[in-house]
Amino acid sequence: MFELMQSTRAQSLHLFIDPPTGLKAVVVIHSEQLGPAMGGCRYLPYADDESAMTDAIRLAQGMSYKAALAGLPMGGGKAVIVRNPHVENRAALFEAFGRFVDSLQGRFITAVDSGTSTLDMDCIAQSTPYVTSTTASGDPSPHAAMGVFAGIRATSMARLGSDNLEGLRVAVQGLGNVGYALAEQLHAAGAELLVSDLDPGKVRLAVEQFSAHPVAHEALISTPCDIFAPCGVGPVLNGQSVMQLRCAAVAGSANNQLTTLQVADQLESRGILYAPDYVINAGGLIYVALTHRGEAVGTITAHLARIPTRLTEVFAHAQAEKRSPARVAQMLAERLLYG
Repeated sequence: MFELMQSTRAQSLHLFIDPPTGLKAVVVIHSEQLGPAMGGCRYLPYADDESAMTDAIRLAQGMSYKAALAGLPMGGGKAVIVRNPHVENRAALFEAFGRFVDSLQGRFITAVDSGTSTLDMDCIAQSTPYVTSTTASGDPSPHAAMGVFAGIRATSMARLGSDNLEGLRVAVQGLGNVGYALAEQLHAAGAELLVSDLDPGKVRLAVEQFSAHPVAHEALISTPCDIFAPCGVGPVLNGQSVMQLRCAAVAGSANNQLTTLQVADQLESRGILYAPDYVINAGGLIYVALTHRGEAVGTITAHLARIPTRLTEVFAHAQAEKRSPARVAQMLAERLLYG
């Protein structure tokens, strides 16, 4: 674990247990260079404790890059709570997690993420002020989707020569809060949707509301489309899956889409344009960070509008330097973080 922390430049890793509630939590503070670390709280099952810590470390690094490239006065962090099959009192568990966050004395601010809700954030807020995306401050998912939608238009312009999405075939993998909101915006823009999710109910709803075409979850990645939009959990692009892609570009809301940077090079060699995840999906972080700071709606909207601009800048650098946008984005982020 120390080796992974060193390779990602993670600053610290914190573990917490609370036997009465069954809480097992991990918080990683990757960087405080630009401000206090901010990151969502995941509540998911993990194969083992090492997997939970590895996930938190990699996600925290992405949050640092995301905040830096979005121009936010925040560092990057991440929280992971290992989900057990049976929890007697969910509210008590998240209140206990709030005490853990509070013990870090403002070095880490948490928010909603995969497996958690605004109600869970309300429970955390019973124990600490270092939390956002409560029911009072609002769910960041619609803002994350807005940013990804704008990023898809920028990606379409860069790869296909037009930001008009009417008639474009977009494969949305994962219909969670962000994925579903993104599908709604794509449908309104006239895109033809191919959708998959592990929950068949969400797929049926997308078919009914957006005239989407359902595709088996494991088959979507190899289905011909213009843009493949990964919006689920965990890395979906590896050396094998990249060779199955039949699209012009990859642009979605999921974090850590690539298993390694070498996968980005494979995409580049195949002529598939990649929109770096922590650039295109910064909308949620922008919303929770600026809401927590008490910024006005206009300020938040202005920050969201910078996502396609930053993405276009990354694409231009990548084209000029004949490198993957993923490598360019990492270079730009690390320059802001480390000089």
